[in-house]
Amino acid sequence: MDSNVLHQIALTLVPGIGPVNGKNLVSYCGSAKAVFNLPKARLLKIPGVGKKTIEAIANANEVFDKANKELEFLRQNNINTIFYTQSNYPQRLKQCADGPLLLYQKGEANLNPNKIIAIVGTRKVSEYGKKIVSILVEGLKQYEATIISGLAYGVDFQAHKNAVENDICNIAVLGHGLHTVYPAANKNVANKILNNGCLLSEFISGTKPDRENFPKRNRIVAGMADATIVVESATKGGAVITAYLAQGYNRDVFAVPGKTTDSNSAGCNNLIKKNIAGLIENAEDLAYQLGWDAQAATNPKTNQRTLLIALNDDEQLLYNVLKDTEKALSVDQLSLKSEFTLSKTTSTLLNLELQNIVKVMPGSRYKLV
Repeated sequence: MDSNVLHQIALTLVPGIGPVNGKNLVSYCGSAKAVFNLPKARLLKIPGVGKKTIEAIANANEVFDKANKELEFLRQNNINTIFYTQSNYPQRLKQCADGPLLLYQKGEANLNPNKIIAIVGTRKVSEYGKKIVSILVEGLKQYEATIISGLAYGVDFQAHKNAVENDICNIAVLGHGLHTVYPAANKNVANKILNNGCLLSEFISGTKPDRENFPKRNRIVAGMADATIVVESATKGGAVITAYLAQGYNRDVFAVPGKTTDSNSAGCNNLIKKNIAGLIENAEDLAYQLGWDAQAATNPKTNQRTLLIALNDDEQLLYNVLKDTEKALSVDQLSLKSEFTLSKTTSTLLNLELQNIVKVMPGSRYKLV
């Protein structure tokens, strides 16, 4: 780990610097290291950077002491850092303005898989909820989807446990540093996740699992997933927060319905009733809504198309992306692959749809006609 990593860690520890203004500083300065080396007068010219922030950057000796200790912890525990400018940073999360500057990863999971699904829900999961999670996870194996959740009691734990049992890559996002596992009862599953997945956190080691950390964790879960599934939840709680975060990131949200008299299903039923979430009962329902094709995943077929319509450069690029993948993609996925803005992607897709070149699939996915 070089001095760049040291400065990246230090930047996240400077008081008053969060994900948004941290990215702003790096964008103007060129790197985390440059932020600390730039004169105060130059920093003052950066929009949104105030005097208090500049003073905190200039007097960062304690911050660097802490960052050096963290570097040593990372070396001793085989933990990697991923800065938001690196290519292996989760590209889906990069589309979220409040995505973390830096992530700590223990394990070798690919953070940019073709398919990734969040499964969340109540900590007081019922036997019905456990059965539904098991059905969903086992069903997702044929689609080679990565599972992501928060390693909390209940639905989260069940999703990770079933993923481990089915040898499905899964990612556990923690609301504390990687020096421990909370709750401690989930440590055994956490260790097994490392065989085919990873533990992920934005928090420095020593950070306790305080209440205010869990909404931050939830935004990572929602931001990294193509879709979020809520399995059992009261009308309020972390799972519902995650669902609304996912909706705010323009991601698909689904919920498993339950009895109208069951408080554990009230949150799911309410999300469906308000059209926040689509109703699903199993992985096949999800695959249909997202436009997945299980057979294509294992037996891809080459489909030659002859395009008789002259396309402009933007339309041709999106056409090529869809042609190369041979599967339905969301606007977010197309935006990532084409490096277009979301608005440019949407307008270009509309032009292609009007020319009968692409069609919209369930789940707002786009596919070549």
